[in-house]
Amino acid sequence: MTDTSPSPLAPQSGVIDGKVHRYPLRVFYEDTDAGGVVYHANYLRWFERARSDLLDVLGIDQRTALEAGTGLYTVAEANLRYLAPARLGDAVVIETWAETVGRVSATLRQTARCGAARLCEATVKVGFISPEGRPRRQPEAWQRAFASLEPISATGADTGPVVGPEGQE
Repeated sequence: MTDTSPSPLAPQSGVIDGKVHRYPLRVFYEDTDAGGVVYHANYLRWFERARSDLLDVLGIDQRTALEAGTGLYTVAEANLRYLAPARLGDAVVIETWAETVGRVSATLRQTARCGAARLCEATVKVGFISPEGRPRRQPEAWQRAFASLEPISATGADTGPVVGPEGQE
């Protein structure tokens, strides 16, 4: 006998709230050092996971695009700033929003939070490349999807301080 009903279990997913993507996670033992504090490199993994989920939520299917020869996103630059430790068992939310969106690249800002506490911040520049690794213009629909998250001008003309989605520097 085969059960054709959908499984009650589904992969974890984030949500878009205004111009911010929020991705929840929990700190597991494997994320920590011997003292129960999150190992610094895991923030980079968490930010990547949240960006991948963001693409899914926006309807951007990288796998299909890669298999069709359209291209894919790759990280060109990442800058992380550690502010406070996360600990074993903490509930963490990764917030992601677009700072700028161009034809070939986008700059994303990410913050890891535990409640009101900011744990780690990142600025990540992603570029769209061909399957051969050459820069390529993003599909128009993908540019529009990223622009829907963008709090400042897509031209990058804003010269003021970079602020988060709630207005804090």
